[in-house]
Amino acid sequence: MTDSDNSPQKKNETRLEYMQTFIGQSMQDSLSPVGRWLNGKLLDIQDGTMKVEYVVREDMSNPMGVLHGGIAATILDDVVGTMVYALGRDFAYTSINLNCDFLNAAKTDETILADAKVVRAGKNIIHVEGVITNTAGLIIAKCSSNLIQTGLKIPF
Repeated sequence: MTDSDNSPQKKNETRLEYMQTFIGQSMQDSLSPVGRWLNGKLLDIQDGTMKVEYVVREDMSNPMGVLHGGIAATILDDVVGTMVYALGRDFAYTSINLNCDFLNAAKTDETILADAKVVRAGKNIIHVEGVITNTAGLIIAKCSSNLIQTGLKIPF
């Protein structure tokens, strides 16, 4: 996702179209350093929605061998932030809050899915929701978040 020769401005693509070229691929080249560490697989991204698959690694777990709550929150924050980036707004957005509920455990080596969606996109604040489930559909964690427009113009 960091290949400058394939940047949206060089191909006349929107950010969403650019991100869609990575569907089915690992996010090891994500624009986000945290996203690279999380290294999910982008399953889908549309206008206002995104789905990423992760495998819970040992370095994502707590001493009990399950997904650490802080990492679950990080996954949710990264997915909703990436989805907002793909909306194509002129300025960057940053989280002003992230409210998480941790409902069930995901064990090391378990596959989990993170879904994000825009609930309301205002001029300055975008309200989003995210949910992590296991492959059986059991909710592991969920969040709601508000992101606010910054003064940082996005170059493409």
